[in-house]
Amino acid sequence: MAVLGSEQTIHRDPALFYWILFPITIVMILTGVLRHYATILMNSPPKPARTPAESRERLSIIRGVNLRNNASATLTPASFETRKNYLVSGYKGGAFLKDPENRGKGAPNPMSDPAAMEGMMGAMKGNMMMMIPQTLIMSWINAFFAGYVILKLPFPLTIRFKSMMQSGVMTRDLDVRWVSSLSWYFLNLFGLQSVFIFVLGSDNAANQMSQQMAQVNPSANANPFGPGQDPDKLFAAEAENLEVTEHYCILDGIEERLLQNPRF
Repeated sequence: MAVLGSEQTIHRDPALFYWILFPITIVMILTGVLRHYATILMNSPPKPARTPAESRERLSIIRGVNLRNNASATLTPASFETRKNYLVSGYKGGAFLKDPENRGKGAPNPMSDPAAMEGMMGAMKGNMMMMIPQTLIMSWINAFFAGYVILKLPFPLTIRFKSMMQSGVMTRDLDVRWVSSLSWYFLNLFGLQSVFIFVLGSDNAANQMSQQMAQVNPSANANPFGPGQDPDKLFAAEAENLEVTEHYCILDGIEERLLQNPRF
C-alpha cells in the first residue's frame, strides 16, 4: 500500500489480467449469445387475436399508451383533445371490451384459459433464462476468482462507489478505483448491452433490459393483458392517465431556446 497523499500501488501478478478479466468477459458475452438463441428456440411467437373484438380490445389499450407518449410530437391540441375524449369515453363505457356482458365480473381464472397458461409458461421460461445463467456464473466466480483485485480504473471515483467496485474485497484503505473480480462481473452484467446490440442486433434477448422494454412497448400481435388481468380495470386506469395528460408541443418556445443556446 502507498503512504497517505501519494499514488496507491498494488503489485499484482500480470497473469491475473489474462486468467481472470478476459475469461469473465468472454464467458459473459458467450452466455448472452447463447441466452439469445435459447430464448428464440424456447419462446413461441405471440398468437394473434382470434376474433376482431379481441383484436380491438388489445389495440385500443396500446392506442391510448401511444397517444400519451407521442401526441406532443405529431398532433395539434384540437386533434389531441378529440382522440383523448374518444378513448376516455370508450374506456369508461366498455366500448372496447370483447365481452361487454362480462363487465364487472372480474378477471377470468388463468388456469382455465389455455392462452393465459401459455403466456405464464412463456414468462416463466424467460425468467429462467435470465436467472439460471447468472446464478451459475456468479457461483463460478465466487468459487475460483473471489477476493482478487484485477484492474484499476484510470479516472477518480467518490467513496460511494467503493461497495460497487470492490465487492468481495473487505479492505477499508483500498483506493476506490481498484476493481475486484466480482465487481467486474456486475459491470459486465449491466454494461454489455452495446456489445450485444453490435453482435446480435437491437432486437436481442441477451440482456434483461431488452426484455423489459418489450414488456413496456408490446408489439401489435402481442397480448398487452397479462394472465389474470381484468381488461376493464386496465381500461379504467388508462382513462385516468389520459384525463390528467395535457397537450404540449415540442416546438413551443423553439425560437427562444435556439437564441439562448450559445452553440448557434
